[in-house]
Amino acid sequence: MIRRTVLEWGALPYGEGEDCIPEGAAKRLAAVAQASSLRREGGARILSLEDRKLKAEQVVGVVVADGVSLEILPKIDFPADQGKPSFGRIRRQLVHMLAVALNLDVATGAVTDLGWQKENLLEILIGLFSTRLADVVRQGMPRRYVACEEDLPVLRGRLDITRQFSTLAANPQRLACRHDELSPNIALNQIMKAAISLLTRLSRSAINQRRLRELAFVYADIPDVPRQSLRWDDVVLDRTNARWRELVALARLLLNQRFQTTSEGKGRGFSLLFSMNTLFEEYIARMLKRVLQGTALSVHAQGGRLHCLEEIDNGAGRFMTKPDILIKRGASVEMIIDTKWKAL
Repeated sequence: MIRRTVLEWGALPYGEGEDCIPEGAAKRLAAVAQASSLRREGGARILSLEDRKLKAEQVVGVVVADGVSLEILPKIDFPADQGKPSFGRIRRQLVHMLAVALNLDVATGAVTDLGWQKENLLEILIGLFSTRLADVVRQGMPRRYVACEEDLPVLRGRLDITRQFSTLAANPQRLACRHDELSPNIALNQIMKAAISLLTRLSRSAINQRRLRELAFVYADIPDVPRQSLRWDDVVLDRTNARWRELVALARLLLNQRFQTTSEGKGRGFSLLFSMNTLFEEYIARMLKRVLQGTALSVHAQGGRLHCLEEIDNGAGRFMTKPDILIKRGASVEMIIDTKWKAL
């Protein structure tokens, strides 16, 4: 597996040569990036092939294609480590920004040692998810009562009259029963099983693989559900299972990406990508909410929505504004903030 790391707006040469990645690998990466849902939804350019170089733009994350993976990190001005970019510190800062945006706590316990310097972002997130899941599942797998319908020799629960005298009319020795059963086969566990299955295929870290195999054994009896069929709306999180809240957020982050067929149809790839503009905006908004908590000021992201102009004839609004952040004192706007991820 060829592994490379580049900073946003950076470039890697491809072709022949010791410092180059093979041209085929570069094209496979570009094809996976081209198929990314982030590109389709926001129109963002992720990777481009220009002047015999694979160029990254203002998107960060990981792109994986057949036999090659590319990590794109934000361009943060940390001092170089022995003449090389401080990728470990940059990864730590990026994970911190993701944690704030997703309301995760990644600064406690064993998760503080995630191999920042030697592992790429995807392996770090896999390590974070699998470590947290292993810790939480030791306290017991969640279960809920689910409705069951079974044809049994003795009555259990309530008799289903309609089915008894239609489907089972010719088989009176069986009773059409309806009952509730405490079962682990619920949406929350199906989501965790799907995440384990996906990450097992993606991870190249021996430590992560070992932990994921142990988790796969724990979830062996949970049926496999395709990712597009997972019932996210059926997940109920309350004070009794609040410890699962962060794991659901991490699973959503990882599972909402998808395996994608490249445009050439010659392989499969995976991308976990973030627009730095969007991530930075969410990060600043959440940090402001923390700072201003307990004061008379409130933070409103993507608020406003007032019009700059009005039509003379009918008063219809024109040029709606949507500031990134509004700081309000009651109904009064105290400050308007525009966030941009770039050097001043």
